[in-house]
Amino acid sequence: MKKFLALAACGALGLGVAACGSDSKSSDSASKTPGGGGAINGAGATFPQPVYDEWSARFKDKTGTAVNYQGVGSGAGVAQFTAGTVDFGASDAAMTDDEVKAASKKGEPVHVPSVFGAVTVSYNVTGVEKGLKLDGATVANMFLGKVKKWNDPSIAKQNSGVKLPSTAVTVCHRSDESGTTKLFTSFLAAYSPAWKNGPGVDKTVKWPTGTGAKGNDGVAACVKQNQGAVGYVEQAFALQNNFTTADVKNKSGKYVAPTLAATSAAGAGLKVPADLRFSAIDSPGPTAYPIASATFLLVYKDMCKAGKSSAIAQRVKNWLDYAEGDGQSVAKELQYAPLPGPIHTAAQAKVKSLTCNGKALK
Repeated sequence: MKKFLALAACGALGLGVAACGSDSKSSDSASKTPGGGGAINGAGATFPQPVYDEWSARFKDKTGTAVNYQGVGSGAGVAQFTAGTVDFGASDAAMTDDEVKAASKKGEPVHVPSVFGAVTVSYNVTGVEKGLKLDGATVANMFLGKVKKWNDPSIAKQNSGVKLPSTAVTVCHRSDESGTTKLFTSFLAAYSPAWKNGPGVDKTVKWPTGTGAKGNDGVAACVKQNQGAVGYVEQAFALQNNFTTADVKNKSGKYVAPTLAATSAAGAGLKVPADLRFSAIDSPGPTAYPIASATFLLVYKDMCKAGKSSAIAQRVKNWLDYAEGDGQSVAKELQYAPLPGPIHTAAQAKVKSLTCNGKALK
């Protein structure tokens, strides 16, 4: 609205285009920012796309550099990063040893955690309010097709006093390779031997039941359009669609809602390896939401040796500096949790270590 009013004022006053040009601020910023201006390309997880889109807009205002990010799913993001067709990748789940080995043909891949987010168990059941209590075993049985009605005894015994309908359970899941799926199936496997030894844990699994949809937005649409539906979607997408979400039982035996505070608690006191390939799923903290973890930006330690120009390398470094700087406070506005202190410090150190042909980037 402010931009619209500013343009209208320019028209009314008859000012020249130069005086009211929308790119003047970006141009000034670009001239003062090493590697500013131009563009970089990234692809990957849909889980953090709302916050990455907001970061991109603010980053362009600040530096003049456009960030073209495509939410194609973590699997495709890792593949494009490895192939070198993007300047950075993104994945909700850390790369596996095999994926790291494949990517290492171009150089050393670096994981930079960006934010923490929650994977909600969202449902669309008329008459059932937000905060339905569900434990891991029950959620697993719903996605295994064993819990077929919303008034199933396993749900009813956790929700005394709640009037549950006999509506059929309709499962909505991802159809693409997804880091969100790996996070969610990691949680299911922790509480269900049948899940662990059946569909298992991966970015894509053989779903026993349900309807597949692409991306977090696709699963959100599936839940929204089907009465009796249940699906797993990132918190920002749940909020955008005004979904009812479950309070999920955590490792300490507490039913916890997917709030910003509970998401932050999942990372508190977490011990992470030097390469920062970690998961916070099923965190032991008593106030932690159990299906929450970090999402990662993927780059090469020496981007120039991996085939990128020095200008692109500097722009990517600037982008990561923003993500670990101003971007952390922006994350809260979109219901993503900033990185916990020790993890944030480790992430900043990873960014600082990036090079171009062996020389430190600014």
